Amino acid sequence: MEKKGKENGVAAMAACYQRFDPAAYLQYNYTPPRADFERKDSIVPWKLACLHRAFTEGDVSGEVLVDIGSGPTLYQVLSGCEVFNKVLLTDYLEVNRQELRRWLQDEEGCNLDWTPYLQHVCKLEGRRPSAWMEKAAKLREVITDILPVDVHHPQPLAPDALPSAGADCLVSCFCLESVSPDLATFTRALGHIGRLLRPGGHLLLIGALGESYYFGGPGVKIPVVPLNEAQVCGSLKESGFTLIRLEVYTLPQDMRVGVDDVTGVFFVKARKD
Repeated sequence: MEKKGKENGVAAMAACYQRFDPAAYLQYNYTPPRADFERKDSIVPWKLACLHRAFTEGDVSGEVLVDIGSGPTLYQVLSGCEVFNKVLLTDYLEVNRQELRRWLQDEEGCNLDWTPYLQHVCKLEGRRPSAWMEKAAKLREVITDILPVDVHHPQPLAPDALPSAGADCLVSCFCLESVSPDLATFTRALGHIGRLLRPGGHLLLIGALGESYYFGGPGVKIPVVPLNEAQVCGSLKESGFTLIRLEVYTLPQDMRVGVDDVTGVFFVKARKD
């Protein structure tokens, strides 16, 4: 009976996402004030700095990087594309995969201009902002595929998607908590994606703290499992990860723009046991 309840919860979450609107989601979360590159306390520059640091510390390396639940966004792999030769983007929704493909194929009709993001990461890397075009070219070169993913499935990707040893690094941002009806499902999903990673490989996880919903489009209210730091750490341990670092960002009042009730964001760097 309990298993049936969990399945129903996951099915209800999947139904919510059928009305997800990539353009609205990008507008809500990836434009100012949340993406103000002039402000040190803006949330997007904080996330980019966390990722840049993690990818340049020297211990995260290998051949294959997989981004789990990319959504319609690219920022999570802007630093990683300099370290890994092969980057796979993944998402459950075809509308998000289409959005990513449009950018990858340099087509018109993208719902967000990623140039300021590319410029900002170039700056973090000590390069001139004008090097953003080189970075965009590099990103298009190393992203080899955009695949369907289902984190609630014990095998989230198609069996032949990865080398038999697994990926060297996983990134996942705002995915697991926003597709899980409860903490147990979140932890189970974390275990599922962990199976994609080779032993000793790294997980870079960004997620919401204290969030119970967000808007995935006008009038599309999507429930989120509210997490605190202790729960995140407990789930990681239970799923076979050793925590290397946990950082927390608290949203300033003017970042709380009414599209969700998030209070903070966590960044985790962890290693698979």
